Amino acid sequence: MLTALLFDLDGTLTDTDTLHLQAFRTLLHDHDGRELTQAQFDEQISGRSNGLLFKELFPQASADQCQALAERKEALFRELSPRLEPMPGLLRLLAYGEQQRIGMCVVTNAPRLNAEHMLKALGVSERFDHVLVADELARPKPDPLPYLTGLQRLSAQAQRALAFEDSLPGVKAAVDAGIFTVALATTQPAQRLLQAGAGLVIDDYDDPRLWALIDRMQAEG
Repeated sequence: MLTALLFDLDGTLTDTDTLHLQAFRTLLHDHDGRELTQAQFDEQISGRSNGLLFKELFPQASADQCQALAERKEALFRELSPRLEPMPGLLRLLAYGEQQRIGMCVVTNAPRLNAEHMLKALGVSERFDHVLVADELARPKPDPLPYLTGLQRLSAQAQRALAFEDSLPGVKAAVDAGIFTVALATTQPAQRLLQAGAGLVIDDYDDPRLWALIDRMQAEG
């Protein structure tokens, strides 16, 4: 029986990569005139936590300077996203989870301020039992710790859970935690997500293959 649904946030609950790309482009251009291509963003930035990422982007900056740059970038993102649209079918899935009393949590590499902002902009702040922010844990994705922590918080076993992800680090984290992972093809090609370990790749939550999977897991109870 299905007892837990664990969701990434960016690119999974809502498609935000275009907004993050715009915020990074503004930050890099204002800081030192750098340009950032879509390909560079997809390969080097999407899905990663800010800690190591900003050290790589600004190798000459101090830790305090990297933190300030990260905070500026996230402030730019929040300015660009006063309202956000949930992925198609998401509200249906959340309503199903509530009806069936399935534990639900967010597991994200996004900073706490962003996570709270996005959930409010989506109108789903009250739908989740927990919001786990990887930067508040010992290790972020692609380490499985964030998802293992999510299972612990929901008192759930991996084999009775589903994880939803869109990035390669996120898929790896969920799969390594032993959770069947459904990937949304919002930021990466389906083939790359499958190679990373995703058990199913969908365009959105209305995909009948997802609901067939949920029905099978429920019937196993």
